[in-house]
Amino acid sequence: MRKVIEPQMQIGEQAIGAIQLNLKSRDDIPQILRGLQQIYTVPEIRKPVFAILEEVLPAQKGEGKNGHADPNNGRPGMAQWNILVLGVLRLGLNADYDRIQELANQHKTIRLMLGHSDWLDETHYELQTLKDNLQLFTPEILDRINIEVVRAGHQALKKSLADGIVGRCDSFVVETDVHFPTDINQTAQGKRCGSLRLSCSAAGRKRRG
Repeated sequence: MRKVIEPQMQIGEQAIGAIQLNLKSRDDIPQILRGLQQIYTVPEIRKPVFAILEEVLPAQKGEGKNGHADPNNGRPGMAQWNILVLGVLRLGLNADYDRIQELANQHKTIRLMLGHSDWLDETHYELQTLKDNLQLFTPEILDRINIEVVRAGHQALKKSLADGIVGRCDSFVVETDVHFPTDINQTAQGKRCGSLRLSCSAAGRKRRG
């Protein structure tokens, strides 16, 4: 039996949207958790992402749809939201399963994001359980979720375009042997494509004044 997330909150459990993250931290974990929190709290992102997560099921011959186990039968399995959280952390931190096990069992904020209360909840993740479940978080599933997140980002950007956005770009000088008019053409092309390049930091903030 699988659920994307347990709808009934337990005593001591904190709502995911209310989890306080240290936004001043330069560590990777708070930044990753902030992105996951955004997915959960924004309905336009959560709905399609949760629909994809419903397909994260173990393969089992003769049962369910498309060779997957029936999510409504059998013993409870790891919630798909937890698979997403730990799977994204494993990829984002480039961590092995041993570190993910340590984080899942000992890191207070991560456990809150997994839906565990900070007291009375002694849920412990075994190493093999993590391996079996996180392997269900395939590159294809991740790609589909990424598409939904990017689409939501584009929609948010369109709303900001009405008021204008501010972009900034870092540059550096390299000695080359490029002559006129090639140099001018390259400069113009860089200006047109700058908003699409990862090297440019699109601030996305409304213009002031």
